[in-house]
Amino acid sequence: MSFDSQQFRRALGRFATGVCVITADPPGYAPFGVTVNSFASLSLTPPLVLWSLQKNSDTMDAFAVATQYCVNVLAEDQQALSGRFARKGEHALDPADYRAGEVGLPVLHGALASFECEIDARHDGGDHIILVGEVVAMHAGEPGRPLLYFDGGYRQIG
Repeated sequence: MSFDSQQFRRALGRFATGVCVITADPPGYAPFGVTVNSFASLSLTPPLVLWSLQKNSDTMDAFAVATQYCVNVLAEDQQALSGRFARKGEHALDPADYRAGEVGLPVLHGALASFECEIDARHDGGDHIILVGEVVAMHAGEPGRPLLYFDGGYRQIG
């Protein structure tokens, strides 16, 4: 290999991504959220999405027992929320941050879209675990502009 992990990371950072907070409420844990930019659609039929979690994440134990999660696509005015849930030890949801979705999962107020999912599969992905979810409920919020991440920082369209 002619490149190191930091060079690889910098090159990957040249791909603009949306920013999401994955929320969950598994047995034995208070409702929580974690920021990710690895969300992607996988299949329309059945409706499948995926995202990945670093194996050394402080939320790994909770996701190991979770059977459901909710993907919350953040709007450009939710950068502070993204930053909060990106920090280790800062994952607890404040009841003012969310409402219960159709299947009872925490859905963040102000998200551009939310996808409540049943975990369909977990796959090893190097230093990450890939969680595939079947969408069982969704909500498209008010029209808005997405929060983006590019080249190591938050960005806006336009």
